[in-house]
Amino acid sequence: MKPFLKFFFIIHFVLCVFRLGATSPPNVLFISVDDMNDWVGCLGSNRVPTPHIDALAERGLLFTNAHAPSPKCAPSRAAILTGKRSSTTGLYGNGHWWRPAYPDLVTLPHYFKNHGYTSAGGGKVHHHTDGFNPPDQWDEYFDLIQDKDLIVDYFKSRGEDRRFLTTMPRHPNDSLDWGPMEVDGMDMGDGRTVDWASEFLSRKHEKPFFLAVGIFQPHLPFYAPKKYFDELPMDQVELPINKPGDLDDIPEGGQIMAETRRKDLRMIEAHDDLQHCVQSYLASIAHADTMVGELMDAFDGSAYSENTIVVLWSDHGYAFGEKDHYAKNTLWERSTHVPFIMMVPGVTQAGSRTDSPVDLTCLYPTLTKLCGLPVPVGLDGVDVGPLLENSNAQWKHPAIIDYLKGNTAIRTKDWRYIQYAEGKKGEELYDLVSDPNEWTNLIDSHGGLTGPLRSWLPDRYAKEVLSKGAYEFDSSKYTWTKK
Repeated sequence: MKPFLKFFFIIHFVLCVFRLGATSPPNVLFISVDDMNDWVGCLGSNRVPTPHIDALAERGLLFTNAHAPSPKCAPSRAAILTGKRSSTTGLYGNGHWWRPAYPDLVTLPHYFKNHGYTSAGGGKVHHHTDGFNPPDQWDEYFDLIQDKDLIVDYFKSRGEDRRFLTTMPRHPNDSLDWGPMEVDGMDMGDGRTVDWASEFLSRKHEKPFFLAVGIFQPHLPFYAPKKYFDELPMDQVELPINKPGDLDDIPEGGQIMAETRRKDLRMIEAHDDLQHCVQSYLASIAHADTMVGELMDAFDGSAYSENTIVVLWSDHGYAFGEKDHYAKNTLWERSTHVPFIMMVPGVTQAGSRTDSPVDLTCLYPTLTKLCGLPVPVGLDGVDVGPLLENSNAQWKHPAIIDYLKGNTAIRTKDWRYIQYAEGKKGEELYDLVSDPNEWTNLIDSHGGLTGPLRSWLPDRYAKEVLSKGAYEFDSSKYTWTKK
């Protein structure tokens, strides 16, 4: 390295550490919660108590207008962990492995590992199926334990020969199931992940660490300890409003996305189980919130509570009949709006909030800069450092959300603009101040407002990368070979 550059990086590191008020590089506690929409107390929802997530929000900065970079697990997590959008990489769906497509791409935990940190992870950090989590990113990893794998033993222990809690017809390997389990939450998959993370925090570490803790709930199946169901009686569970005729002003592109998993919605409705499904999702949120509380208790009792950046985020939202849609896979608010909290010692003000729009590609540049590391060039994400220091700072950036090739939503403070198939399959425009449910598409009456919004669309959309089916994957060696 040239002397000037070496001097620059040293000064940059010292200034970042000084700003954090620490004498050593800060640690990072990176908490992800899977499939959690905005039904948490700190974002104004009263559907289910979330005291532990709310408490974390009171300790740092709550981003009230935060959005997933994609409304689908694998592309969202790939964008978050690489700082590059789907439109840049061509990683558009769950059927795309990122490593064989981009063997030199360095993920966030790997980058910290390469810069002297201990990189440790547990649970669901990348997408949870085979081939998404190469081991070379980590110094230590605690594998995800899924509750759908525990349910068989649960039934056997009760002398029952069954596979599902609900009675709907489905494929034997389907995760479309929900209901209460008479178990201690710490014995479930997320409890075991949190136990591992708590033990990690109890150790003495010679190097700073990047600790990623992936909580799987409230992802399907919506299993949770029975106590949470008892606290959420069915007659107190309100269903989201599905306005009749809501899709009448939706263009072809939006109609196609809305139809995704509608078959599941119709099956749930036919079995009169939607209210139970929502109850189970809320119980799973309550369970996930308790896991956050357990983790934060371990963190607060550790030697690292004064010099650790804490981040909590979700990979996308979830719908239960709004706009006649179930689950995710759309560019509407319910699929993209997520909890996002950052607590940065010496930087964030406790209990601060910002309604400036952000998407979670911001995490890569923001965390590297806060920790005094050189920020990689070529990232799509925007550093939110100015908002961490002043939640009322001027902010010109929108949240940008991609889903499949050619489809993008632009979310500002007040508006959501959606373009489908690069404009070939229609557009939508919503005034979210007067129409938070996105019931009235204003594209025909207010189309003149879209010019500045369109300017944020990708200049181009990357070609979709090869699908999983193009490769042979060797899980023992974690290698891919083209067929």
